[in-house]
Amino acid sequence: MVTISLCMIVKNEEKVLARCLDSVKDLVDEIIIVDTGSDDKTKAIAASYTDKVYDFTWVHDFSAARNFAFSKASCEYIYSADADEVIDGENREKFRQLKETLLPEIEIVQMYYGNQLSFGTIYNYDRELRPKLFKRMRSFEWIEPIHETVRLEPVVFDSEIEITHLPQESHTGRDLLAFKRQIEKEGILSGRLTNLYAKELFVSGQDKDFLEAEEFFTGLADSGELSQEQLKEAVCVVTRAALLRRDYLKFYRYAMKDIASEGVSEVCYLLGEYYFLTEEYEEAAVWFYNAAFETHSVLNIHYGGDMPLKRLADCYRELGQQEAAEEYKAMAESWTAQ
Repeated sequence: MVTISLCMIVKNEEKVLARCLDSVKDLVDEIIIVDTGSDDKTKAIAASYTDKVYDFTWVHDFSAARNFAFSKASCEYIYSADADEVIDGENREKFRQLKETLLPEIEIVQMYYGNQLSFGTIYNYDRELRPKLFKRMRSFEWIEPIHETVRLEPVVFDSEIEITHLPQESHTGRDLLAFKRQIEKEGILSGRLTNLYAKELFVSGQDKDFLEAEEFFTGLADSGELSQEQLKEAVCVVTRAALLRRDYLKFYRYAMKDIASEGVSEVCYLLGEYYFLTEEYEEAAVWFYNAAFETHSVLNIHYGGDMPLKRLADCYRELGQQEAAEEYKAMAESWTAQ
């Protein structure tokens, strides 16, 4: 049976920390908790479960904090958890079985992360695999019978364990501030963080957040250095911000960057909003229909589902076509994320 260190970084988690630890404490061999500046009872609660509670001065870098926590681990594997996670009875038993049977060559175990769509997260799936268990000391091995080389890719196992995500509040404000801070510091974001920034905006961002992000995403859209998918994501943010400012020339110019290739639901939806604002309801209905049925979403699945269906109902209500309005209203109410 392998040994497992639980590593967590926390700050002001007094409401949920015990719930998390109670669900996992008997499944692990060591609990390491790194506090990044709590001013509530978080550290006292942590100390009731383990004597390995460490302080880490927050430097606005989650990776730095997690690396510090990992450096304190001594077991064969490290389980990385957040305080707002819970493992239920069925999945605790799956975790226990995994611990008893895990093969030593496996370096990363992925587990399902569930209940995401209930809390306005940036993810477009309610249940998806995430890496959660990591081998602490990696062994390199030679592979291939000729022109041998060292295997660099980790051996990953996709388990059936599901972690339930039960946050007490949205982290949107914190995350958007972190994106803005990184841009101010470095002037750029990695492709992955740019994607997550755009998703965060479209899932939970307020109008002011789009306006603050407009210059950054406009620069990306004009750079000529983006892939087609990255360009579409940037255009989504730029068009939303331009529409908010009623800069219709910029809005339409950047929307056409997307429509000229293959439109996405977010931009089609925003075109529908533009025509609805100008009381051109038939044209608005065309674009809301395209958002719902002819395109796919890249940042928020609701822009290709219940949102345009609701607006189609609004359009047909304005056009005096009540039967069609009720039909789309019913479709919107029955829509569920796939």
